[in-house]
Amino acid sequence: MKKFEEKSLRSNSIYKGKVISLKVDDVLLPNGNESKREIVNHPGAVAIIAITAEGKLVLVEQYRKALERSIIEIPAGKLEPGEKPEHTARRELEEETGYGCHELEYLQSFATSPGFADEVIHLFVAQDLYKIEEKADLDEDEFVELLEVTIEEAEEMVKEQRIFDAKTAFAVLWMKANQ
Repeated sequence: MKKFEEKSLRSNSIYKGKVISLKVDDVLLPNGNESKREIVNHPGAVAIIAITAEGKLVLVEQYRKALERSIIEIPAGKLEPGEKPEHTARRELEEETGYGCHELEYLQSFATSPGFADEVIHLFVAQDLYKIEEKADLDEDEFVELLEVTIEEAEEMVKEQRIFDAKTAFAVLWMKANQ
């Protein structure tokens, strides 16, 4: 058994939706006791640190119903079944920003909320951007506004909590460390 492993004894599927599913597992704890774990399954996602020729960070503002407000984020999107993260990153960059890129570099992957979800985001850096002549359409339920900001402007947005999600806060820190 792995250190601190919780072995699943039973699993009960509660909900299967378009983006996530929810299950409740009965688990055997390392001390021999049993407990329940509520787990959100997610197919995974990508996020893109897109940098313009002027060194600005490309962001999108959109409404997030779970937070009941708009926040400013780096472009991101859900992996489709069987889709490679690099392909998803290029598609989402085009859809959300109208930019393509000649240079796309994988940076790292990380869990978003490991206490209850299995979602992993694959983070990419996009440079040598170019405007797409025929921009791909956003999803029918997606509404975004494009912003291009300096690192100082992005840091101010973090302080003001206009940038409020972990992937974008990480992107701002990464930009500051790598400019």
